[in-house]
Amino acid sequence: MINLPFGSITDVPGITVGHHQRVGHGWQTGTTAIIVKSGATPGVDVRGGGPGTRETDAIHPQNLIQEIHGICLTGGSAYGLAAAHGVMEWLEGRGLGFPIGQMNGSPQVVPVVPAAVIFDLGRGGSPTNRPDSTFGRKAAAHARRSQQRWGSVGAGTGARAGGLQGGVGTASTTVRLPESDIEITVGALAVANPNGSVIDPTTGLPWEPSGARLRRPPADERRALIAALTGQAALNLNTTIGVVATSARLDKAETSKMASVAHDGLARAVRPAHSMTDGDTIFGLAVGDTELLSSGRHVALNVILKAASETFAAACTHAILAASTIGAAVAYSDVCPSIYRSSR
Repeated sequence: MINLPFGSITDVPGITVGHHQRVGHGWQTGTTAIIVKSGATPGVDVRGGGPGTRETDAIHPQNLIQEIHGICLTGGSAYGLAAAHGVMEWLEGRGLGFPIGQMNGSPQVVPVVPAAVIFDLGRGGSPTNRPDSTFGRKAAAHARRSQQRWGSVGAGTGARAGGLQGGVGTASTTVRLPESDIEITVGALAVANPNGSVIDPTTGLPWEPSGARLRRPPADERRALIAALTGQAALNLNTTIGVVATSARLDKAETSKMASVAHDGLARAVRPAHSMTDGDTIFGLAVGDTELLSSGRHVALNVILKAASETFAAACTHAILAASTIGAAVAYSDVCPSIYRSSR
């Protein structure tokens, strides 16, 4: 396998990621938690026709909540929203959340944990095996900046991208703001479980290679790829969900705009996107370490928005490249192993 030039959402200071999953004995599902102990300004944009979400209204720009400490991305369809309660409990245990005053002499908080789900019911054999609060609590407890595993882990365990095994992918980039020495980090995490495909069936390569040096697979591998993309494994409900984060200090409207433009990256990497059977949802996080200059702020924001789109597209691609075969859906790297040979 090659070292892919994607980076990670954890390159944004303060962002940590944890996964928990179960595989086997009727299970193939999991949960991913994005934790920001120092807090972050939230945003969100929902584009899919069949979303499963929690707390999206609370973080809209016109509403009360200005800071959150965690996001839950999970399998289990609407049932999987229960995993967010586990992330909530974990944050409460550390005093992280919206302060509501004192009780018995101790400060009390209500953690606001936005969440989104993918459809993966029954992909391990039993549709009643799905994430609950223990998944969220364990994923949050595993959150680290250093990440060794991506692909078919956490919320990506039961994911499928068209007919291929899906997964969790990530990417990051650093941009310099115009006429300034200010550098901003933008990172993304995507759980790729789309109804559409991340791979162009004609070339056998990702629609958005995002800097990965891949070799076009030979004809026999492309035929196997087309069979996988059009097989029974592709005929299910789906959804791509994720997070885009930045080290810039943005307000809620700007952070939501960043999430909105990240959907452009999703639509470039996944074709088609935003269908009636996708619940495509992207959350935004601004950790607020770097202040933008008030002069020409819209120009600086455009640079960040472009990076958000590009990193989310790269995260979708990375999810498929990093995936491994678990159940009925085969991983792209197993169908087209030749893509890596010229890059060793």
